[in-house]
Amino acid sequence: MTIHLNSQADLEDAVHTLVEQDPRLQPILARTGMPALRRREPGFAGLAHIVCGQQLSTASAAAIWARLSAAFDPFDPAVFHRARADRLGRLGLSAAKIKTLKMIARELATERLNLDVLANEDADAAHKTLTSLHGIGPWTADIYLLFCLGHGDAWPAGDLAVQEAIKIGLGLTMRPSAKQMAPLAEPWRPMRGAAAHLWWSYYRVIKQREGVIAIGKKPESKM
Repeated sequence: MTIHLNSQADLEDAVHTLVEQDPRLQPILARTGMPALRRREPGFAGLAHIVCGQQLSTASAAAIWARLSAAFDPFDPAVFHRARADRLGRLGLSAAKIKTLKMIARELATERLNLDVLANEDADAAHKTLTSLHGIGPWTADIYLLFCLGHGDAWPAGDLAVQEAIKIGLGLTMRPSAKQMAPLAEPWRPMRGAAAHLWWSYYRVIKQREGVIAIGKKPESKM
């Protein structure tokens, strides 16, 4: 069964269920309070927005996305695919990101890829579909599934903030790797996405005095 986090009520129901199933999460929720649902625009625009922000500061990513979304309104994959690379470069995209986004735009325009169906697929299968695309790494895939599609079981195993929060919250001696995060999250299926929201909230609480953002940078890239 695929659970969707389409509203704050959906997230709250999932978090309450998680806390009942795993008592270790009770003190985490008590410390953070109910996390707020985070959603982004779905479709090609949502995925492109995430790709544009890879390995960039928040300010730089926002500036590039503002120029790009203004130049392509609506953000149609067929139109984007036909755009000249030099024009996209002047908008701030690197050559690697241009290649990635043009490839995704082509796959969408020819209907070889349908991002909408991923919302109802098994999270691991949907993750595999996205990471098979050039330039889409695990972190990007999971953030898209969770924030753009509201996939309730998407698990951002490579997110540094979630890793650090779990280390502290579960009393681990070391921050778990992305590979180690998979078995750690097994008790939270099929609501690992809701668990991620809770762990991001916990990270914000424990790092608030340091002014650290809630979502860490992805540790690796295929670009």
